[in-house]
Amino acid sequence: MPPPRERMFNVPGAVLALAALLAAVHALLAFVLTNDQANDLLSLFAFSPLRYADPVPSGLPAWWGPQIWSFVTYAFFHADINHLAINLVWLMAFGPPIARRFGPSRFLIFCAATAAAGAAAHLATHLGQFAPMIGASAAISGTMAAAMRCVFQRGGPLGLLGRGEEESYHVPAASLSAMLRDSRILAFLAVWFGVNIVFGLGAVAMPGSEGAVAWQAHIGGFLAGLLGFSLFDPVPPADGSAAAINGHDEPINRS
Repeated sequence: MPPPRERMFNVPGAVLALAALLAAVHALLAFVLTNDQANDLLSLFAFSPLRYADPVPSGLPAWWGPQIWSFVTYAFFHADINHLAINLVWLMAFGPPIARRFGPSRFLIFCAATAAAGAAAHLATHLGQFAPMIGASAAISGTMAAAMRCVFQRGGPLGLLGRGEEESYHVPAASLSAMLRDSRILAFLAVWFGVNIVFGLGAVAMPGSEGAVAWQAHIGGFLAGLLGFSLFDPVPPADGSAAAINGHDEPINRS
């Protein structure tokens, strides 16, 4: 009996569902709602440090709801099709190995947690400023960091060494100390942080981006994914021990 044929696009359902939701939200804003309706929606769900001012300025809802959910909901909105497309490309690149390893529920909670960490970093560095932020880049940065913990491992997705593909996503993850001794990971970290800081500080214009780049949010999401990986990882460590279980004219920051 011939072996089953490999699917050309073998993307986990959780990643496809998340990508479809991001595209649907953008289509709603771009093609269905009026400008006023879109601004009203963003005032409820985009992330802005001024939500936490006392008093909350006019133009932003002054009740507790958006102060809580906007830590995550900002990630579902994008400034334009280029912003959305860039984030979808990176989601498709780094989301699948983490979704396969964590499973759909843990993967989606992980994305929400890294998005919230990105918002917290944006809040800490823009305290008292309007500086609204949208975009899924902080969450996707978290998946990039999580991938660094497992894909380079012996027998992992980038070095199968005879293992079956499914098994390659469940090899023990690298410890942080081991990561800092791996030249491939160190090179990736140097390039990733360098690119984010260069684009974020405006030394180089990011293609297709007219607004400011929320690079602090990217770094917040990345560090949360890197340091919080073991809280979500169902695979035991190599030693067998248990894993740690708008009315404003300012440009919107793109995460």
